[in-house]
Amino acid sequence: MITVRKPAASGTFYTGNPSELSQQIASFTKENNTDYKSRAVIVPHAGYIYSGRLAFEGINQLDKNVKNIFILAPSHKVWFDGIAVSSFDEWETPIGNILLNKEITEELVQKFGASYNDDAHALEHSIEVQIPIIQSVLGNVKIIPILVANQSSDLLTDIIQYYWENKENAFVISSDLSHYLTDDNAKKLDNITAQMIEKVNFKGVSQEQACGIMGIIGLSNFAKKNSFSLIRLDMINSGFVTHDISNVVGYGTWFLYEGERDEYIKEYYSDFIKELVLTVIKSHFDKTQKQIKYPQVLDEIGACFVTLEKNGKLRGCIGSIGAYQPLINDIADHAAGAAFQDPRFQPVTEDEVKDLMIAVSILSVPERIEFENEEDLLNKIVPNADGLIIHDRNYKAVYLPSVWKEIPDKKDFLTSLKLKAGMSADYFSNTFEAFRFKTVYIK
Repeated sequence: MITVRKPAASGTFYTGNPSELSQQIASFTKENNTDYKSRAVIVPHAGYIYSGRLAFEGINQLDKNVKNIFILAPSHKVWFDGIAVSSFDEWETPIGNILLNKEITEELVQKFGASYNDDAHALEHSIEVQIPIIQSVLGNVKIIPILVANQSSDLLTDIIQYYWENKENAFVISSDLSHYLTDDNAKKLDNITAQMIEKVNFKGVSQEQACGIMGIIGLSNFAKKNSFSLIRLDMINSGFVTHDISNVVGYGTWFLYEGERDEYIKEYYSDFIKELVLTVIKSHFDKTQKQIKYPQVLDEIGACFVTLEKNGKLRGCIGSIGAYQPLINDIADHAAGAAFQDPRFQPVTEDEVKDLMIAVSILSVPERIEFENEEDLLNKIVPNADGLIIHDRNYKAVYLPSVWKEIPDKKDFLTSLKLKAGMSADYFSNTFEAFRFKTVYIK
């Protein structure tokens, strides 16, 4: 006998009318910014009028060849220890039934200590609201619904790691962000949460930041262990729909990229970044304030250098070593700085703009180099790869990795950087510090 879980959120979180539901989901359709296909996403689970579009954007980013969708979501109605799976054969939605993968479900019980708890699933919306969108976007897949209550994120990371090797598996982390704050306070807190996700640093995190925070941390730590990145697709709150900014709920969508974020930006948005630099410089002359539509990944915190050349010679270079603002702002600020504020050069003129070569270097987070003496430091520097920052007392200087083309010898490289900092060529001390960083170079 086939057992079927009946919908609990139909008619409240989304319409129970099959035709209207299909039309509503179809209305969320929009062209993807890139053709990259992921196997893990973070999506919200509120009513479709509030967060359906964001949930659709995340799920639509998933690889269409997957066969099994793990849905990890918080339990709002029933409290229990650990994780809870469903014993049903199928789950019903207004647009049809979807099969559960019973083999994987049983393996979760046997291998990872999950428990069957249909009572917890019975009235829960956080998994159910994802399913009509999954059905519409991915078609004939099986689901593995997992509710999380009193459970650390480590188990969730282990589950994702274990099942990741099979490319037929994908993961949906279901979570809203802040709850019932004013618009200003919600945006502040949600931005903090976004930075925690994107930097994978959850020190000081609280349950109030996201109802599915354990699932978010579980996926984020999996990403960090594998040198993957979580890329922001969008972030809004309910005030965007209701226009009531006194009491809002936050929503965000991210997808997993199997690589470094800056490599993703280079692959998909190099042309946009070069055009942005050019637009900023040109706007200095025509004084036009242009609204620029940009991908949300550039709202993530980042640091860059913008370099301008003319006829093969440096014409301006300004940047920041530490990331302290959205990358989109950092690029725009340093585009203007390189063109008009580099103290080594006269400001760029309007006639020169057409002759400029533009390069943008996006910096990784600097890493301290531990060394005993200058020889040890030189042994640890990697030519043509490492950017280098040196610092001692009031002395400080930085070279981008691109400088290796001009100074290929390690000793000469370090000596030149010392002179740039105002040190002597043979300067060294017990308080001398050095940091390495990588760059993604867009030219």
